[in-house]
Amino acid sequence: MQNGTETRSDGPMDNETMDNATIQDLTERYIQYAYEVWKRGEALVRDEIGEQLTTDQLYILRYINQRQKVTTTELADAFGVHKSAITAMIARLTEKGLIGRTQDLQDRRIVYLNLTQEGKELFHKLQDKVFKIINALISKFEAGEIKQFIRTYEKLAKILREMR
Repeated sequence: MQNGTETRSDGPMDNETMDNATIQDLTERYIQYAYEVWKRGEALVRDEIGEQLTTDQLYILRYINQRQKVTTTELADAFGVHKSAITAMIARLTEKGLIGRTQDLQDRRIVYLNLTQEGKELFHKLQDKVFKIINALISKFEAGEIKQFIRTYEKLAKILREMR
């Protein structure tokens, strides 16, 4: 035990057959630590961004910033939620002056979302704060360890997308 937490050295399981007890143990550990990491990480980010935005709103700004212009349908697909949920969040961000809307010149039914200048400035300010938190966390790991973690996390995200 280390810091009240059981330490395990589970080696690679590529060719290992897992019995039900092992699967049950790994499932329990995954549920416990995934929830704890998510809640604590979310709290750290919330503390940094304060009352200005919710974490979901920050993720939306990040997505739009990366792609420059997106539709509400694309956002709903990317975040795995109904279009109505995205529409409500976009309405709040538009009211705050952070997101603008432009119609497609070829097909006026298509409306693109983009960050306003105010949206870009707020996003970059808050993103810098989030990066500082993540950098502080990442610096606690060895380079190979964090690279493997990110590869595993990317694989998990891909598997989850395929299951949907």
